[in-house]
Amino acid sequence: MPDRVARIYTKTGDQGKTGLSGGRRVCKDCHEIQAIGDVDELNSVIGMVLAHDIPADVKTSLVEIQHRLFDVGAELSNPDLELVHEEMVMQLEQKIDEINQSLPVLKNFILPNGGVAASICHLARATCRRAERSVVSLSQHHGINPNIQIYLNRLSDYLFVACRALSRSSGHTEMFWPSTDPGY
Repeated sequence: MPDRVARIYTKTGDQGKTGLSGGRRVCKDCHEIQAIGDVDELNSVIGMVLAHDIPADVKTSLVEIQHRLFDVGAELSNPDLELVHEEMVMQLEQKIDEINQSLPVLKNFILPNGGVAASICHLARATCRRAERSVVSLSQHHGINPNIQIYLNRLSDYLFVACRALSRSSGHTEMFWPSTDPGY
């Protein structure tokens, strides 16, 4: 790969604008940049999970997800690309089902904890939900690939079961929320 960044600072964003793929300049607070930034933050939080000693199958899945999140960001930056496909959603569903089979059935909400890696994974799940909300907002202003929104929705589900698996693998007990509302 050729050198893509000759220097880190370009000064082109000093006035509150940034570039998207194809050279289009936009404000740094526009819907596209908000969504791209939230996806980037999600990827960074997943990197924090990966910095811990976690089971190999979860690690492999999270690394793959990081690559797919770069695809999401690239497509958000350039809607002419189509990098996010239904197969990516189906792969997440398969991973969710595989992990969930080994976990006890939930009858209550769990609190976001369960050891360091699981707690950070809960943060990734919440960050994923924010990224999904940003993509929904973007989709109301610009045409985007609907698979992006579906992928992020399914990814938050994957991260939830991964949290539970990480908690279990580290020997932590899940803490349940003792709701006083009989509707929960």
